[in-house]
Amino acid sequence: MGSLPYYSNGKEQNAGSILTITTDQICQLFSEQKIHLNHFFDNLDHTQALTFAQTILRHTQSGSIFFTGIGKSGFVANKISQTLVSLGFSRSSFLSPVDALHGDIGVLSFGDLLVFISKSGSSEELLRLVPCARSKGAILISITSVKNNPLSQICDDNVHLPLSRELCPFDLAPVTSTAVQMLFGDTIAVALMASTKLTRDQYAANHPAGRIGKCLIFKVKDVMKKQDELPLCKPDDLIMDQLVELTSKGCGCLFAVDDAQRLIGTFTDGDLRRTLKASGEDIFRLTVGSMCNRNPRIINVDAMAVEAMQKMESPPSPVQFLPVVDADNVVIGIVTLHGLVSIGL
Repeated sequence: MGSLPYYSNGKEQNAGSILTITTDQICQLFSEQKIHLNHFFDNLDHTQALTFAQTILRHTQSGSIFFTGIGKSGFVANKISQTLVSLGFSRSSFLSPVDALHGDIGVLSFGDLLVFISKSGSSEELLRLVPCARSKGAILISITSVKNNPLSQICDDNVHLPLSRELCPFDLAPVTSTAVQMLFGDTIAVALMASTKLTRDQYAANHPAGRIGKCLIFKVKDVMKKQDELPLCKPDDLIMDQLVELTSKGCGCLFAVDDAQRLIGTFTDGDLRRTLKASGEDIFRLTVGSMCNRNPRIINVDAMAVEAMQKMESPPSPVQFLPVVDADNVVIGIVTLHGLVSIGL
């Protein structure tokens, strides 16, 4: 089978004439985008940003907050709204400007806040929505980049997002303006996190299924093996007598403990292979205590599961398990890398 022909502007080209992008071109584009974004940072009116943040904060207590926009700005508006929801601001929603004019505006109530996000502030769909939203008693704020635009002049307030130009060579495709909108909205969201003193536990409660929530919710005690699942032995036990214990518990290790079940050391299947290679037949006379690691990494039962994973992966070399011990060094569990991976960490 031959390769498919390459088409450009409707004309077939052979494989040798396929267009490419060079490293220099990519570097130049990112450098230019950085300049455009710096223009935004350097010229943003922080007073306007503060006023907007305070308005949002007030409405999280007294009313609902709706974001709207059309096209690419509509996607940004939806994303900012969903970010606020994920932070616990449940009264935040996206309102499609098109659907709003066909019944969805019924969700608006007196005193609600409606935020319009638009680069030009001249989109017909948004301009048509303004008088309808005002008749419902909503407070209207526009976030735009073109000065003195129609939308900003008919809303109650406006936030100007400075924009030097789009990175697009025609200065048309919304590739810098939408980045600026997202930067502004997400920064305001973080300001709201700080003002409401959102805790890690509250944040985690809104992300229970994803890795974010698992990192903040699961503790070692939630994922560890315990009691009969622990691969325990005495330090005087012969290594060869403990092979069943080493393999049957599925942990790949042994914990040598004293009569009070205090941890003395660990012996792994890797240690077994190294000992067998170095000792040969002498391995039949060696005890677990004579060959175990007496300074293993350990963790406590109330540590976060993600902390256990970080400790396993830390230098000088990664390990596959951690003994879980209490304040008296008594073994109460084992957490394994496989167990952490299986819950999504």
